[in-house]
Amino acid sequence: MASNKLFNVAGKNVLVTGGSRGVGLMIASTFFKHGANVLLTSRDPKACEEAAKSLISQRSTMDNAAAVHHVASNVSTREGCKALAQHTHQIFNGRLDVLVNNAGTSWGELPGYDVDARESGKMNWGFDKVFDLNVKGIFYLVRECVPMLQRQRVGGDKEGGDTNDNADPGRIINIGSVTGFIPQDAPTHAYDVSKAAVHHLTKKLAADLAPRGITVNAIAPGYFPSRMTKGLSTWMDGDKDMKEQISKNIPLGRMGNEDDVGGACIYLSSRAGSWCTGVILTVDGGMVGATRAIFDAP
Repeated sequence: MASNKLFNVAGKNVLVTGGSRGVGLMIASTFFKHGANVLLTSRDPKACEEAAKSLISQRSTMDNAAAVHHVASNVSTREGCKALAQHTHQIFNGRLDVLVNNAGTSWGELPGYDVDARESGKMNWGFDKVFDLNVKGIFYLVRECVPMLQRQRVGGDKEGGDTNDNADPGRIINIGSVTGFIPQDAPTHAYDVSKAAVHHLTKKLAADLAPRGITVNAIAPGYFPSRMTKGLSTWMDGDKDMKEQISKNIPLGRMGNEDDVGGACIYLSSRAGSWCTGVILTVDGGMVGATRAIFDAP
């Protein structure tokens, strides 16, 4: 296959949750720059509008006829997922090529292992908040979007599956985290465990949806400049630069950028990645796969 087609996503319809900032906006921007039609969403209507404008403003420097849409949504509830899927169906005329489940939240509080530790009044709330969005939200939104994504009909399905194209399946990309593999040095227990759940849910969904002509993969990002990463500064040495503290623990010596995470999404959404499903792809500068156990020098 020609190189200009192997990684081509031009004309594809892409939904990116949590797409108004951070990693989600990086992903939405990359798809748009490569000619995909993007619907970005988050809870904040103003943030969605500003993010969409920032993408459209790039059009003058590109030969790009792709469209950018935005809508506020709450994918931490079943009702919110259903409403977003209905809106997506309307925007894209019933055909969705790529669903990127990026929306996520974190919560951190010292676990209080000591006998005299203060009893937390928010721990249950924190775990519920994180799992509602990071895990349950993915499942419910996938469930609603399957009819738009599937390329093969199964059983009594009346929608989707009209192309029967195994070479270009529907794609689902879940955004996990390196913290789903290795614990980070912060009391983000709910977040870390939720991302491990995302990784396994990805494999479960991949098995479910392969017969429908849908691939399901996950990207496990390392540390990128974002508001969520900035929040970790609470648990770091305040006298030292946060970026430097993080980067020194990354084998490749830097934090991630738009090309890193966006390029991984393009691969998983193009012909190049069409035979991959159930994969958890770490995009982390080597934090999971290239970190050594440190011993004292002789």
